[in-house]
Amino acid sequence: MGMLKRSVFLAAMLSLTPPALADDAQLTQDARAQTKAFAQALQKTLKQGIQSSGPDAAIHLCNTEAPAIAAGLSQNGWQLARTSTKIRNPDNVADAWEQQTLAEFAQRLQAGEDPMGIEVTTIADGEFRYMKAIPTAPLCLTCHGSQLAPSVTAKLDELYPADQARGFNVGDLRGAFTLRKTLEQ
Repeated sequence: MGMLKRSVFLAAMLSLTPPALADDAQLTQDARAQTKAFAQALQKTLKQGIQSSGPDAAIHLCNTEAPAIAAGLSQNGWQLARTSTKIRNPDNVADAWEQQTLAEFAQRLQAGEDPMGIEVTTIADGEFRYMKAIPTAPLCLTCHGSQLAPSVTAKLDELYPADQARGFNVGDLRGAFTLRKTLEQ
């Protein structure tokens, strides 16, 4: 098949792709990019806080900066957040779809799937939704592990009196990034 025929064939095949599938693929790509930016900004903020002032200061930064980072990235119709089955911030309570998805993520992790690739998308009620697993990394244990420094425990108790997000081990499902975007009708 010549180059021109191959190009015409590919163009014809692409034209047969349903618009919804093409849109879903683009939305998924956009969601992945948003998630990556969110994760990198959070990690950078926390690492800088720990290095400059210790974990107590990083907890304060997480309390104030994480919502600001999410809000700053929530543009062009996107809403970014984090959730978990064991939340720290009561503003991050999972809705029904997120709870179901977190349970599925836990099963996939238990089955041996690489946590870095665990994600899901759906379109329902005029909204595109995306979730990506957050595995517990060694740095996370500073504030989410079982053996916390007394000053960390005190700061967590002060800022998050109903905190449930402790007792994790490296590799556990810490939670998930959750994104949504209202679709134009």
